[in-house]
Amino acid sequence: MKINWKVRFKNPIFYAQLVLSILAPILAYAGLSYADLTTWGALFDVLKQAVSNPYALSLVVISLYNAVVDPTTKGHRDSLQAQTYKKPKKDVL
Repeated sequence: MKINWKVRFKNPIFYAQLVLSILAPILAYAGLSYADLTTWGALFDVLKQAVSNPYALSLVVISLYNAVVDPTTKGHRDSLQAQTYKKPKKDVL
């Protein structure tokens, strides 16, 4: 699996993808919404419960996999072009 991790970590959207890939399935499993997490304690309680639940963890793993793998390429790797990037590519119109 060849993924250009350096470039992905330079893109703030990738961080948002990772956070949402972790929180969304956990909150859905717990029957909560983001509005229900009004304190840090509530967030950590939900995360602690999820870590001890194999089903919730499997949902997170699947969600993370979907966030990382590029569906426009064959297999589990970035395209050869994307592997050469030094920073996230900007489209020029």
